[in-house]
Amino acid sequence: LEFAYGKSSDTLKSGRVKGVQTLSGTGGLRIWGEFWKKFGGDGILLPDPSWGNHTPIFKNSGLNVETYRYFDYENSKLNIDGMLEDLSKASPTCVLLHACAHNPTGCDPDMGQWKAVSDVIKEAGHYTFFDCAYQGFASGDAEKDAASIRMFVEEGHDMALVQSYSKNFGLYGERVGCLSVVGSDADNAANIVSQLKICIRPNYSNPPVHGARIVEEVLSDTALEQDFRDQCKEMSERIILMRSLLRSTLEGLGSEKDWSHITSQIGMFCYSGLNPEQVDRLREEFDIFCTRDGRISMAGVTQGNVEHISSSIHEVTK
Repeated sequence: LEFAYGKSSDTLKSGRVKGVQTLSGTGGLRIWGEFWKKFGGDGILLPDPSWGNHTPIFKNSGLNVETYRYFDYENSKLNIDGMLEDLSKASPTCVLLHACAHNPTGCDPDMGQWKAVSDVIKEAGHYTFFDCAYQGFASGDAEKDAASIRMFVEEGHDMALVQSYSKNFGLYGERVGCLSVVGSDADNAANIVSQLKICIRPNYSNPPVHGARIVEEVLSDTALEQDFRDQCKEMSERIILMRSLLRSTLEGLGSEKDWSHITSQIGMFCYSGLNPEQVDRLREEFDIFCTRDGRISMAGVTQGNVEHISSSIHEVTK
């Protein structure tokens, strides 16, 4: 919990933050969906677009899934005005926010925009639910990647947070996650966690212990934690470099399209702006594979293939 909320968090020290171990982020999302259906309401608001598994997870939890505007598809950037307008007009409900490295777009609000989102959620009476799957792996700085979460806590939100350790700790097969809540006081947080455990018991009973102990060992040892943070920074910097190379190579080929969104986005994915027909051509003519919404995994771009990828994208976007 200190990893997300901060080692010096007064809210954490006061006992207002309680959590349970989950089957990575996916398991935490499902448990929250079941809890919210029982005690919160019938629906949840997701950004448009969001991680593809969000909708089926919450629908299978019995929730009505609706969306708020998030991405400006025409200009490949955050649609902050549409986001704020939709959140302000929606009836009080649970609002899911991506803490950092929004999947699939890679577009995150800046801190001023996060403050505006916080204010609107408060005014509208929504309940905040953060999904944090890339802390430390987005910007390369785990503290910076948790800034939105910590701002909302400081702003006084009662809220929930699901954390995944699959990507940042390289433990995808171990299913390590955490679902936590910030209650109005320590008793309120404990009561909520008690109900979360009731949801967990008939679901998977107990989570696996090996991966969780690895995370605990790393984050409990100063030297190991620093090594972990350094490695996350190294991975993140490589992806940032690949973004820069992809953009500059496309521009060097004479492409007339604006590719600035490649470097303004953050995290593992680039929402390229390619349409389904262009993606199909990449696959069929150039043996380059990405999802049909144009999402590119930047982790798959290397100095050895960036020229091929760039020239192929240039060809299908002429």
